[in-house]
Amino acid sequence: SMAVVPRTTGTHLAQVRGVTANYPFYGQIVTQPAGQWQRLTTGPYAIVDPSLLTSLNAKVGDTLRLGFGTFTIIASVEDAPGSSGMSDVFGARVYIPAKYVAETQLLVFGSTADRQVLLKLKPGVDADKFIKPLKKPLDSAQMRYRTVTQAEALTAEAIQNLTNFIGIVGLVALLLGGIGVASGVRAFVARKIDTVAILRCLGASSGQVLAIYVTQAAAMGLVGALMGAALGVLIQFAIPLALKSVLPVDVHVTFVPQAVLTGLLVGGWTALIFALRPLLALRNVSPLQTLRRDTDADVLRMRWSDAPRMMVNVALVASVVLIAFLRASNWKEALAISAATGFAILALVACAALLSYGARQVLRRGWPYVVRQGIANLYRPGNQTRAVVLALGFGAFLVTTLYIVHDNVLRRFNATATASRGNVVFFDIQEDQERGMEKVIRDAGATIAQVSPMVTMRISAINGKSVTEIIAAKTKADSAKPRRNRAPLGLYRREYRSTFRDSLTSGETIVKGKWFTSRAHLGPGDTAYVSAEESAAAALGLKIGDVITWNVQGLDVPARVSSLRKVKWTAFQPNFFMVFEPAALEAAPKQFILLTQVEDKDRVVALQRASVDAYPNVSSLDLSSIRKTVEKIMSKVSLAIRFIALFSLGISIPVLFSAVSATRRDRLREGVLLKTLGASRGQVARILLVEYALLGALGAAAGMVLAIGAGFAVVHFLFKAPFTAPLGGASAIALGTMTLVVTIGLIAGREVFRETPITALRDA
Repeated sequence: SMAVVPRTTGTHLAQVRGVTANYPFYGQIVTQPAGQWQRLTTGPYAIVDPSLLTSLNAKVGDTLRLGFGTFTIIASVEDAPGSSGMSDVFGARVYIPAKYVAETQLLVFGSTADRQVLLKLKPGVDADKFIKPLKKPLDSAQMRYRTVTQAEALTAEAIQNLTNFIGIVGLVALLLGGIGVASGVRAFVARKIDTVAILRCLGASSGQVLAIYVTQAAAMGLVGALMGAALGVLIQFAIPLALKSVLPVDVHVTFVPQAVLTGLLVGGWTALIFALRPLLALRNVSPLQTLRRDTDADVLRMRWSDAPRMMVNVALVASVVLIAFLRASNWKEALAISAATGFAILALVACAALLSYGARQVLRRGWPYVVRQGIANLYRPGNQTRAVVLALGFGAFLVTTLYIVHDNVLRRFNATATASRGNVVFFDIQEDQERGMEKVIRDAGATIAQVSPMVTMRISAINGKSVTEIIAAKTKADSAKPRRNRAPLGLYRREYRSTFRDSLTSGETIVKGKWFTSRAHLGPGDTAYVSAEESAAAALGLKIGDVITWNVQGLDVPARVSSLRKVKWTAFQPNFFMVFEPAALEAAPKQFILLTQVEDKDRVVALQRASVDAYPNVSSLDLSSIRKTVEKIMSKVSLAIRFIALFSLGISIPVLFSAVSATRRDRLREGVLLKTLGASRGQVARILLVEYALLGALGAAAGMVLAIGAGFAVVHFLFKAPFTAPLGGASAIALGTMTLVVTIGLIAGREVFRETPITALRDA
């Protein structure tokens, strides 16, 4: 209803709640001034949201009009049990005594109203067991029911979906860091080959040498984990401050030692387990290495059947699964996440192997020398193809996945402004008020964008089978399934507010079937046509040609499904699950929704005031304020996802440097050899450019393809939203990633350009 304060002439949409003296059963409603809740039911009083006082420029003690009723504001609500704090987005709460609701005349035919009966059970009575024998009669009466456990499950599922997404991102980022550790340790090991050989000459065993460097790696991993934990705590305290304006409740962050300890253990263990693999190669360094110079690739190569290496691989896989379980708290999800991550890694390794094989096959003698040499570097002994493609592809995979999720989540809201044809909607308009409301709107200089008649109805039967039978059959079939896998039954029970018209709106498209040809009237034996929204049709199991029998206020009206529509629900305009041909419902009792376009805020306020004066029961909603609220929320969501993406990109850069640096010594020797044979610095640079361009192109492309698959899974299964692959943006990220790897490769190879043959020979 529209709330009006005569003193300020302000109007605002409100959610009117008529309550009895014993409300609420649990918790306590805190008011300002304090102690006014007990006074509410003693007279024509109202307690309102603070946002309503602000919007109406009102204060405690003012008179408030709701429909035809008049109330005195005695307090504002500071806190109420079961409230999310976001109710003022679509209408501020107004509490009035239930016995005065009739005086407002708001509960007339077609009014949008919900009636709730709250039951307080005796101590020790299980709510789920109590409701079980009542399910069938409640379903037959098409009444919804919900226990505290079910409410908690719905909230927990939504939170768990978001937690799982963040957990997946965290796991992939952790593995990316692990790959960086492995590459960095490999580069470290390559530099220490001579030192290890000297230690072996001095009597150190291979086990002692390995223990020395494992201790160093563990210490560095612990230091890194400490720095990461400190940064994480800092971010945890900073994020609530950054999102303070959009969070519905005050968030108090506390230091949790257990979480920090878990982070230290996971971070330190990840660093150690990824470092062990390259460190095991130190066992192969013999004392003879001080006298002869084998290439680093030959010294550090290990057999696949090497027992310690296989044990480390098993421990690494087990660690990934365990960390995934800690994030998902469900072995099935943990195994699925681990399998998907493992598939991504294996796919990137396969791409690297394919690139090496393909480079060997496509090389032609007639090509320019720098091109031939750059391609040959992809399969030479000690090549860095696998390391760079894995590091680059994994980083591109993570960043592109975040971008795709970000694009799909925000796409539904970004198109709203252009799709909406109006900014103020009037509803609860009775049939005899529609012409008068149109006149009020035109007199105010506003444009009517859409007129939608609305008829209330329920499904009685589908293809001759009653709704009660359908619900009973589906409930029995799904009784053994988890709640999330059960068929949704809400659309069978709900009350539909349907419309009738002879054309589609700008937010609708036909995806199956044909739009009906409007008929002037229906004969006694004629069946009406109806167009169903595609997701509702899927939930109801409808297909083209099915007949739905509708209970339209006591009268059965059969209607045949002629088409399925895709509806842009995010557009701020009236949308409907079911659209009938006009002849089917023109004679039915109905109400109207009017969508209007008003140029500025002052005119919106004046029009809302004129509407309340002429028709107090008609409610209006300023969509522009909702749009701003949604945009504000989504901007914060966008900021959070971008932060995670930038964080992931920040991880990727040092990982790439580590991968490139791993073969620094071999690359230096090759560069010196090329210069000795007469190659110029420019030729060496172009050889590196060709090599890194090919590595970057393949790694970025593979990462993009994997990201599209991962993005689809996250958007479709976690966020339950339609998926669109933003190929343009993803391609731009791939191009940027390729440029990044070329830049890093050339920067890391600057020693190759500077090194002279005589210096290299002297060091040798």
